Amino acid sequence: MRWTKFRIKTITDAEDIIVSTLYDIGLEGAQIEDKVPLTALEKEQMFVDILPDCPEDDGIAYLSFFVEEKEDGSLEVMGERTDRETVLKRVEDELEGLRQFCDIGEGAVTVDETEDIDWINNWKQYFHQFYIDDILVIPSWEDVRPEDQGRMVLHIDPGTAFGTGMHETTQLCIRQLRKYVTPETVLLDVGTGSGILAILSLMFGARHAVGTDLDVCAVEAVAQNCAVNGIKEGQFEMMIGNLITDKAVQDRVGYGCYDIVAANILADVLVPLTPVIVGQLKPGGIYVTSGIIDDKEETVAEAVRAAGLKVLEVTRQGEWVSITARKE
Repeated sequence: MRWTKFRIKTITDAEDIIVSTLYDIGLEGAQIEDKVPLTALEKEQMFVDILPDCPEDDGIAYLSFFVEEKEDGSLEVMGERTDRETVLKRVEDELEGLRQFCDIGEGAVTVDETEDIDWINNWKQYFHQFYIDDILVIPSWEDVRPEDQGRMVLHIDPGTAFGTGMHETTQLCIRQLRKYVTPETVLLDVGTGSGILAILSLMFGARHAVGTDLDVCAVEAVAQNCAVNGIKEGQFEMMIGNLITDKAVQDRVGYGCYDIVAANILADVLVPLTPVIVGQLKPGGIYVTSGIIDDKEETVAEAVRAAGLKVLEVTRQGEWVSITARKE
């Protein structure tokens, strides 16, 4: 499959209005390239494992729109056949109209042709094996080096679900789980993603794990990661649904049956989740939270205490915080 790419050089202040304007003529799914630094809140909301080091913002932005080419070389926009010259003329006319009442910068448009893009797998070029303390984390497409033989090895392939273990919040959780997991541990991992926390808990010796997630993509990612790490069928049970609001999911997860609940999510989700999770914990059960940007620490700590849990430990890495508590 081939695509025609329309790339516009503009300024960051005009990104939204150009994307909205071209959406109205059938150009959707803009790819935005700029150097605007991420705020702490944006980092928290993105919550990705690999954040690039970006150069200083220069105010320039590039917007790319991709239109599929048919076998005869024509394009299809909003269900109608057209050609690149017609689309280009329409884009240029729309940009010229915007110039009448706002600054769009240079506004130059280039047209290029590109082969089909493997959006799902392109990120693999950025993910390579690394260590979390003495644990080797290695993607499924790489091999263990001779010098790493004998280490605990976690094979991981995030797929389209979040979670490679590279993010500070994940590492904070892993260290806490390693402290508290025993051979009798039954663990609940809320927002399990690729399953990394539950799988490692089983590798640490836990007896059973349950993972919940909102994203159905997590099901396949968890199944693949369990298989490559030798997790036996039945050790890890996966459920899709909202544990905070869905009573049926809460019932299925079960009450008073978990020695540890791990929740590596966002602070704004941890606050409503915490009073719910108390019902899933056994008396004396451990609650490990992370995904907390440092200025949200007290907000989550207050929610934990308000739910009747005792804060045992607060650990930090970079600008992220993990709070570990116990149900009395």
